Amino acid sequence: MMKRFILCAVLLTAFNAAGFSAPGGRGGGEAGSKTKAVKREAMEKTIYDFNVKDSPGKDYPLTRLKGKVVLIVNVASKCGFTPQYEGLEALYKKYEAKGLVVLGFPCNQFGGQEPGTNEEIQHFCKLTYGASFPVMGKLEVNGAGADPLYKHLKEKAPGLLGSEAIKWNFTKFLVGRTGRVINRYAPEIKPEELVADIEKALSQPPSESAIK
Repeated sequence: MMKRFILCAVLLTAFNAAGFSAPGGRGGGEAGSKTKAVKREAMEKTIYDFNVKDSPGKDYPLTRLKGKVVLIVNVASKCGFTPQYEGLEALYKKYEAKGLVVLGFPCNQFGGQEPGTNEEIQHFCKLTYGASFPVMGKLEVNGAGADPLYKHLKEKAPGLLGSEAIKWNFTKFLVGRTGRVINRYAPEIKPEELVADIEKALSQPPSESAIK
């Protein structure tokens, strides 16, 4: 009888140590679930796992943006949505000091509406719209040649009916201070319509892991 009691005690100790609890209990099971959730979050990819190219073609590690709220937009110079540059610049000027970064990524995959070189694109967006936010090097957002960052963004925030493909220029992704995608917005959604979501994201403190 004593041996059975000792065996049961040993099994119960191992059971609790593994993060389980007895039916109806509130012990190790709940704590274990929270621990596993934290570990999963720590292992999950964020935009900080990616490097992109800046306009001159140099590596731009997105770890530079740790703790920031980031608005990522595929831009084009000859699109009906091109005037959204003004709204993007207005957001950047208003919220940069609070931690917002706007990243523009030129892409020529939609109607050939971004045919220029990186140098020509820089000249256009600065001269025409006074864009002071970073406009990076040209890349692809769809297909086999899609940049790894965009593959990640599309996976984390699919579009209508679960479709991952970017539909057109000026699709927007809002990324929180932890580097995780918060939301995706269609091209016709104007930058000023994102104010509430941006302010909410800015109000969240960065996690310790995001700022290390």
